Amino acid sequence: MSNAKKQALPLAGITVVALEQVIAAPFATRQLAELGARVIKIERPGVGDASRGYDTTVKGLSSHFVWVNRSKESITLDAKHPEAKAILAKLVAGADVFVQNLAPGAAARLGLGAEELRAKHPRLVWCGISGYGENGPYSAKRAYDLLVQCETGLLSVTGTPETPSKAGIPIADIAAGMYAFSGILAALYRRKETGEGATLDISMFESLGEWLGFPAYFTAYGGKPPPRTGAAHATIVPYGPFTAGDGKSVFLGIQNEREFARFCAQVLGQPDLPKDARFASSSARNENRPEMKALIEKVFAGMTGEDIVERLEAAGIANARLNTMQEFWDHPQLEARNRWREVDSPAGRLDALLPPLNIAGLEPNISAVPGIGEHTRAILAELGYDGPAIDKLSSEGAI
Repeated sequence: MSNAKKQALPLAGITVVALEQVIAAPFATRQLAELGARVIKIERPGVGDASRGYDTTVKGLSSHFVWVNRSKESITLDAKHPEAKAILAKLVAGADVFVQNLAPGAAARLGLGAEELRAKHPRLVWCGISGYGENGPYSAKRAYDLLVQCETGLLSVTGTPETPSKAGIPIADIAAGMYAFSGILAALYRRKETGEGATLDISMFESLGEWLGFPAYFTAYGGKPPPRTGAAHATIVPYGPFTAGDGKSVFLGIQNEREFARFCAQVLGQPDLPKDARFASSSARNENRPEMKALIEKVFAGMTGEDIVERLEAAGIANARLNTMQEFWDHPQLEARNRWREVDSPAGRLDALLPPLNIAGLEPNISAVPGIGEHTRAILAELGYDGPAIDKLSSEGAI
């Protein structure tokens, strides 16, 4: 890794100013930071980003905040304070990228809207992340991850037949963060060629909507939505969880008829099963889903979960164990691929997973989780404020 660390990261020299909170924007800017950008995160004085208070499970720190805010610098600033406008103006003047995910209309009221900032700084890449976008009938509607999952219809196709369920992670926030990240990269690439900045209007609704392409097409052209099937696939059978004789769940997936034939012969020991009209095609198996499941679990009842996995592996059938989060954390694949690093934080050293953008020969910038306003004085000094001026801003509650 020593040689990799000497190489310049792709975004070295890029400065990002982020008036951000919670997950969507912080997730995007963390990716930028770990590709070499300097990310200056603006937080509320005293309390900081709201996600700092979501839980205290990581040595007293919030799991949400630790996840999406390492590798950044934190400055506290009351954006509504009379002195804040000048500070924000200086910060933005030195930035290549400005990111915000405030409530609808808040950035414009602070003089930080796209039109105003791009007029002053034509090379600036301005990125706004919102629930539903900058225009349209929902533009002013407040949005949280669960609510966007509802509006996009995700809950209508996720869960069991009896109970709609949300995703167990903030998937709308993550989707928006990733499209903001990729959009910013594209805008910076274009700017390198043209010298022109960009305005990015990223919405959680549209980002998650893109990820719902399969059920959306299925419904719009098929006349009815795919059914909620729990952990099973809505249309492909067998695909999902099956119970072993020792009570463990084994997940498997069959993608084509060749795989199904191998599965029947080498795993179930019933090579003639594909000739049964009930199971002769994917659509037939889907129509006879209960019979297919019962037949498989009758065979699996005589085996342990480990036995089944070994037989599936030997047959070349895709499979997985139902891991807990702790089992994921301790997963041998992560250790074998050297995915763990350590970072500093206000609570001491913490484990951190490398981001999955694996560029050969480059070691990402994985650095500390900042304390609230940890870099305020240093950043203000860079902007030309001396000690007494900074003390005055502090005594007035501006920082």
